[in-house]
Amino acid sequence: MTIQLNDQVAIVTGAGGGLGRCHALALAARGAKIVVNDLGAEPAEAVAEEIRAAGGEALSHACSVSDYAAVETMVSKVMDQWGRVDILVNNAGILKDKTFAKMELDDFTKVLDVHLIGSVNCTRAVWEIMRNQQYGRIVMTTSSSGLFGNFGQSNYGAAKLAVVGLMQTLALEGQKYNIRVNSLAPTAATQMTEGVLPQEVLDKLKPETVSPGVVFLCSEDAPTRTILAAGAGSFETAHITLTKGVYIGDDEDAADQIAARFAEISDRTGDQVPGMGGAQGQQEITNLMEAQKKG
Repeated sequence: MTIQLNDQVAIVTGAGGGLGRCHALALAARGAKIVVNDLGAEPAEAVAEEIRAAGGEALSHACSVSDYAAVETMVSKVMDQWGRVDILVNNAGILKDKTFAKMELDDFTKVLDVHLIGSVNCTRAVWEIMRNQQYGRIVMTTSSSGLFGNFGQSNYGAAKLAVVGLMQTLALEGQKYNIRVNSLAPTAATQMTEGVLPQEVLDKLKPETVSPGVVFLCSEDAPTRTILAAGAGSFETAHITLTKGVYIGDDEDAADQIAARFAEISDRTGDQVPGMGGAQGQQEITNLMEAQKKG
């Protein structure tokens, strides 16, 4: 199967360098028309020119994704130019790493504004367009720091898990409109990782090795509600699961019973990836009914 994106319009945020640039180039190589968004006008235009020099179509637009009015202006410009938006890659991000004890609340808020609110702003600006055209592919950028935690990144981790929650619901709401929403968890050497990892490791983590995952998630046959992890040419999927659990009841010793049976509660044998949030309640009612039958 050869993925083709001919005549599709893709907005890639934070595309003036690093992962975003590689995503933009990879989508352009498959025929997509690219909107290169970045905070800086010069980096954005440089990438757009790189795409045009290779025979593709691209325009640049500099703005902060945390500014909804500016994002709306960008999307209006795209609609005037090409009349549609098929793909949105929410890639823009910043780092302000410190332990939680030393972190200023302003640094927490700034990271949330770019990663989470930026993703909300861009998605909101294209959502009705995609609904009306009955087609859309949206990629959130999550991180292992959000999925699994990382020392000194409470702000970044919180934002990166938040976009997964956003993905989960938007995938459900967009399903009947053929809008598929997924998340990418990249491991790559970029400006944001300089000084964090040894150089010999960074050399193996080229951003170019991640972008094929974005191409797949933006394709017509893309899945939805998938967390695709990618780095150094390796690809995995991550999952939020629910164990079968144990019925404890509401007796006075319930907390003590939880403590005594916690290993059983946590047993992942037969765990599930819920289709939606209601699965938790369904599992709990099932456990209750099974306990009553044994009663």
